[in-house]
This record gives sequence, C-alpha cells and structure tokens, in this order.
Amino acid sequence: MTTALITGSTAGIGAAFARRLAADGHDLVLVARDTERLTEQATELHDRHGIEAEVLTADLATDEGIEAVATRLGDRRNPVDLLVNNAGFGNKGRYLDVPMADELRMIKVHVEAVLRLTSAATAAMRERGRGGVVNVASVAAFVPRGTYGASKAWVVQFTQGAARDLAGSGVRLMALCPGFVRTEFHQRAGMGTDNIPNWMWLDADKLVAAALTDLARGRTVSIPDPRYKALMGLVKMTPRSLLGGVTSRTGRKYGPQ
Repeated sequence: MTTALITGSTAGIGAAFARRLAADGHDLVLVARDTERLTEQATELHDRHGIEAEVLTADLATDEGIEAVATRLGDRRNPVDLLVNNAGFGNKGRYLDVPMADELRMIKVHVEAVLRLTSAATAAMRERGRGGVVNVASVAAFVPRGTYGASKAWVVQFTQGAARDLAGSGVRLMALCPGFVRTEFHQRAGMGTDNIPNWMWLDADKLVAAALTDLARGRTVSIPDPRYKALMGLVKMTPRSLLGGVTSRTGRKYGPQ
C-alpha cells in the first residue's frame, strides 16, 4: 500500500486530497498545525476507509516544522510515495500595507518549505525509481499581483524546472493551479468574496480528481477546469500593464486553499 503526505491537510484542498487518497486506499501522513483537528481527521479517515493515517503536527512557517516534515519524507523505512505541498495562506491588503513579518512568513511557507520538502521527498523517491509531488500553486501565478502571486509563480517555475531535471527518474512533479475554491482560505485571510461571480468558484473534490488525473498523465502544470484554462489563455494575450490594473482592482483575493 502506498503512502501520501499532505501538508495543510485539515481544510480546503488539502482535506479534499486526504478524502480522495484515503478512498483510493492510500495510507496518509497528515500535516497541519492543529493537533486536535489532525487527530479527528485521521480517526475519521481510518474508520471510514480502513487506511492508516499518521498525524504530524508542524508549523511550516518555522524551521523546526519544516525539518520535522522533511525528516519524515526522508524516512527510507517508511517511504512516502506522494507528497502534496498544499499548506499556504493569503494576506489581506496591498503591497506595503501588509506587515513585513507577515510577508516573510508567507515566503517561508510558500517558497522555502516547498523547496525543502520537495527536495527531501524527491531525493528518496529517485532512489526507489518512483514517486510523485503535487505543489499547490494558483492561477495567481500568472498575473502580476503582490507577494502571494509572486510566491505562487515561483512554485510553478520551480516545479517545472525540477520536473525537467528529474525526467526519466520515475519521479513526477506537477504544479496545481486552481482558481477560486470554496474553502476556508478567504475567511481565514479576512478577504471578502462578494464580488466573485458564482461561475468562478470550483468544488475542491472535483478539483482534486482532475489534478490526480493530470498527474497520472505526466503533466507538469495543471489548471483543472475548462473555465480557468480559457481565462488563463486570455491572460496570456493581455498586455501586462493592462492586466496589472485589472488585478489591482480585485484586491489580493486570488487564492485556492
């Protein structure tokens, strides 16, 4: 039986990955900051699907938290076959309105943690000749919009580059780029969503199903919905100066998790 490790597993896209992978018979390593929520989630998934669900409490905004997860990913006796780097958050406010400490914390979680955990996982996976990594980014990666979008753009570029370097090793890497997903993400960040049209909202479970299909097909970037594929096609043809003005009026509300 294979094992998947999911960061930010207790809510949103991470919880949807946990439900789907457990239903498919994968054992899980569930990672988040809240031990009580993790334990409840692990018990529910074990009871419902008969899989083993390990709890690992870690704050990926700290070196200690990142190192704890990296150590688990490097455990050759209990290998992880699939890593889902999902942990993330958004800050409310425009550039210079957000405290620098909050911006740096975002970079720690979205960039440093993704780099270190992907590296720990793929080093072990390459030795075995198999494995997969899904790094959750966002369609915000493709528009000029603040630290959140910049950090997610890094995730996309890093994942594509690492995938090329590991081609032929049996290890697959994919950046998942959702749009707006009905989760706790925006509420936790204190972001309003009243101005987001209904058609732009995605279902987390359907999103995960599409993402896993894209991973199996060997794609390195997944935009798992026809609506957003079309929208991102338009983005590519829009002048950057105009695009920046449009995204500025939306505020910092791009975020999937």
